[in-house]
Amino acid sequence: MDYEHKAKTVADCLMGYKTDESGWKICKKSNDVVVSWRPSSEFPGNVYRGEGIVSGSLEKVWECLKPVPNGHRVKWDNNVKKFELLEQITEDISICRTVTPSAAMGIIAPRDFVDVILIKQYEDGTISSNAANTSHPGCPPQSGYVRGFNHSCGCICVPIPGEPNKTQVFSFFQTDLGGFLPRSVVDSFFPSSMAEFYSNLAKAVKSIKDL
Repeated sequence: MDYEHKAKTVADCLMGYKTDESGWKICKKSNDVVVSWRPSSEFPGNVYRGEGIVSGSLEKVWECLKPVPNGHRVKWDNNVKKFELLEQITEDISICRTVTPSAAMGIIAPRDFVDVILIKQYEDGTISSNAANTSHPGCPPQSGYVRGFNHSCGCICVPIPGEPNKTQVFSFFQTDLGGFLPRSVVDSFFPSSMAEFYSNLAKAVKSIKDL
């Protein structure tokens, strides 16, 4: 499989979601984040877009978000229980398995996801993680977990000119959770979990000592 091509396609897709303002409907708004959605073109569900300003330098915010084993993300993100590296393809591209706990008061059982992930840096200082589902011989579906499928998803951290201690964070989720879940459960889960994601991220960034 051409992991590199797939990962780069996802990065282009997420940048498109960031810059294209058309068709998004706001579904949740708080002091931390605006969450909006529109129908996905990749699967019969929605793509969710979060946008917020996080107090903290881009380095600190990225330290909390970067998709690496034993990183900060599993400590603060309630939706990431375990993160495993299956294969390092290039310096910037890896195949990883993410395990998520049960959610929505147990209605959503534990899931696992296998993704190709690209970390990409841009000339203006922006840095992003870009992920999409893939298969890997080292990680077939496992008992105890429903295999879910991430379509183009990830986070983009954007520096704010003149504000070195603030970072604009875009997040994108479009996930086929697999299994047989009522649509209403899925539609209510993502907006609330994304709002929680931003408030937990803000707390995690505050707790990091100066880098």
